Amino acid sequence: MRIPDTAVEIARRCREGSLCPLDVVEETFARIEAAEPSVEAFLHVDREGARRRAKALIHQGPRSGERGLLYGVPLAVKDNICVEGSPLSCGSRILEGYVAPYQATVIEKILNAGAIVVGKTNMDEFAMGSSTESSAYKNTLNPRGSDLSPGGSSGGSAAAVAAGAVPLALGSDTGGSIRQPAALCGVVGLKPTYGAVSRYGLVAFASSLDQIGPLAATVSDSALLFAVIAGPDQRDSTSRPDEGPDSEDLLAALEEGIEGLRIGVPAQYLSSGVQGEVVCCIEQGLRFLQSRGALLVEIDLPHTAHAIPAYYLIATSEASSNLARYDGVRYGPRADAADLRGAYRATRRRGFGREVIRRIMLGTFALSAGYADDYYLEALEVRDLVARDFAEAFEEVDLIAGATTPAARIGLGEKTGDPLSMYLCDALTTPASLAGLPALSVPCGPSENGSPVGLQIVGRAGDEVRVLQAARTVERTRASS
Repeated sequence: MRIPDTAVEIARRCREGSLCPLDVVEETFARIEAAEPSVEAFLHVDREGARRRAKALIHQGPRSGERGLLYGVPLAVKDNICVEGSPLSCGSRILEGYVAPYQATVIEKILNAGAIVVGKTNMDEFAMGSSTESSAYKNTLNPRGSDLSPGGSSGGSAAAVAAGAVPLALGSDTGGSIRQPAALCGVVGLKPTYGAVSRYGLVAFASSLDQIGPLAATVSDSALLFAVIAGPDQRDSTSRPDEGPDSEDLLAALEEGIEGLRIGVPAQYLSSGVQGEVVCCIEQGLRFLQSRGALLVEIDLPHTAHAIPAYYLIATSEASSNLARYDGVRYGPRADAADLRGAYRATRRRGFGREVIRRIMLGTFALSAGYADDYYLEALEVRDLVARDFAEAFEEVDLIAGATTPAARIGLGEKTGDPLSMYLCDALTTPASLAGLPALSVPCGPSENGSPVGLQIVGRAGDEVRVLQAARTVERTRASS
């Protein structure tokens, strides 16, 4: 049976009874099996669990009003989010064989909404990377080209959606890990406002930056999943008190006009380091918005160039603290050694990959006595300056738009030998992360070489609705052009 490609349509048909959740699951497995040999997006596919879930949903309620917003919708989950009873590796050998003992809040919410988790997706180890090549298990390939990286760290989730294996996936974004792979794979990726979605059950990389969000083929699907997972959670001390948006109101708002909306265009997002073919696509995306009545306003975000060094000091410092627990005693298989210190050293050397070790060492140095003032605390001051740039800009404009990534493609192996080059892939996504703002990447390409290009749209804290409205306008205009 051919099932719809969008989550909105799958849920609608399953709720009204014209489509059976079990048929959806079987078709999804067929799509995964067709895509996996050339994409390698999944680390674990839960066939039996998904079938049990589909059968349970069939008997859940006879009327569509008793069925949730994601009723019957298959969904993939990045492998740093706890799904009770499923493997949880974070793409690392140090958690090989570990099974999540509890449910993340976002998983509780999607299950309550009727979704079906079909598997866990590949990722850069502990979300540290921009190409999914630091995974300890395998390289995920970009469905747009077998020699291309899907981006990272949520590369498996982005690739699964781009390949048509699933209509929705959950990812996590610390400095661009949802938006960057979304741009490179040609799908929609939303990083919500920091605290808008509970982090309970997300394995921490950098606690003041991490945020769970949706990856989807369409803006409407992304909005639907965001409406389900957003909202306060007492188990997450950083959770915002705002209730999540009403799904029907949100989906209706997507179709409203943006006439008169002021959209700031920072020169920094279209200048040095951004490839010409990317600039051409972004300018086209901006014209899409302008053609629908939006007003483009030139703005300045002067501290953008300092966001990358500040981000990599803050993120690695927090990572060095968060990853201290993986020592073979509390978490991870313990290596044999003559004493406890030796066991710690052997366990972590064997369990962590090169990129994770590099970042732990950098973060530990930045926090060490005599250096914290010069590095970590100064990075926090720069973070405040970046946030102030956005606050001042939002006094003049409603949204900010520019490129998501400096380049339209990353070749496999192209940047793995040059960490600094890899880190610069996040140059345009880290500023919104440091400021805790909602940011979304929506396709506005392809480039002259046929690669996807993402337009990044950034909003005020808590203003995901307006971000999604603008993205939907780009999507709709591009489809009709």
